[in-house]
Amino acid sequence: MDKLLKGIMKYRCSVREQMVKQFLQVKDNPTPKAVFFTCIDSRMIPSRFTQTNVGDMFIVRNAGNIIPHSQHFFDELTTNEPAALELGCVVNDIRHIIVCGHSDCKAINLLYRLQDSEFASQDNRRISPLRAWLCTHALSSLEKFQQLEVTDYSKPLIFQAETPLRKFVAYIDPDNKFNLEDKLSQINTLQQLQNIASYGFLKKRLEKHELHIHALWFDIYSGDIYYFSRAAKRFVLIEEDSFENLLKEIKKYYS
Repeated sequence: MDKLLKGIMKYRCSVREQMVKQFLQVKDNPTPKAVFFTCIDSRMIPSRFTQTNVGDMFIVRNAGNIIPHSQHFFDELTTNEPAALELGCVVNDIRHIIVCGHSDCKAINLLYRLQDSEFASQDNRRISPLRAWLCTHALSSLEKFQQLEVTDYSKPLIFQAETPLRKFVAYIDPDNKFNLEDKLSQINTLQQLQNIASYGFLKKRLEKHELHIHALWFDIYSGDIYYFSRAAKRFVLIEEDSFENLLKEIKKYYS
């Protein structure tokens, strides 16, 4: 708390005045462009690494950047994530949903360990809300990872896209740069696109291409950010050499 209070005092003396001006500018007509789902990990600071500002995005955070599949909820109710999707995409007519995973994700590292039956037992779930959360909502990601494992991590995975008839192919870490938990993290990030598309209140918008879903992945130890390219069928590093091609792809598929 000492660090927090000192930080607030520094904010009052340095950036508060400029931020209030920005708040006033968007007060009556905010135009956020994306609903951004990411992890609660303290190392993830999306407004900094995307260089976005006041009014640019709705940001939703939880352990493992997970959007539960609609099958887990009666009438798609009773949890934060679908409520955020409705508030952002229906009430505020935001056209882009971004899911951003990251390396060394503690929730995903734990999910990887849940392959051990004892670690994932009912008794252990009862004493761990985090294990219960992951066992309920992230086992589909783990199952996809196990499909990849069987192929020695070389074959592509197939994910549902905006509608049941639309699919996309994904090669996970084809250059074998990352450890197994990070491969799982990338799979989990893509699985959330499939989960988002399960919600009925988004169905027409997705079918009419009025709503678009994207995946980013952040390597926290290099600072590199990857965009999942459906054309390249893999996460592509966002850098000078790829930037223009990624922009063209986004304009072609998502404009």
